[in-house]
Amino acid sequence: MKGQLGFVSMSYHAHKAPAALLWKRALKRLLEWQELARQRRVLASMSDEALKDIGLSRADIQEEIERPFWIDHLRR
Repeated sequence: MKGQLGFVSMSYHAHKAPAALLWKRALKRLLEWQELARQRRVLASMSDEALKDIGLSRADIQEEIERPFWIDHLRR
């Protein structure tokens, strides 16, 4: 039992990330969401002819801009 307790304790501490790293990740994610929102605004402002050139319809764009800001289907 003592060995198990030490293992759990050590593995717990090994996976704790420093606060600075967590803040960095959070800031990066916020910036990604901001960029995604900007790209969606640009798409929404494009003319029908420009959308046709890139193979998208106004309905495609409407569907994209109605998605929540945190959903990015290109991010894996």
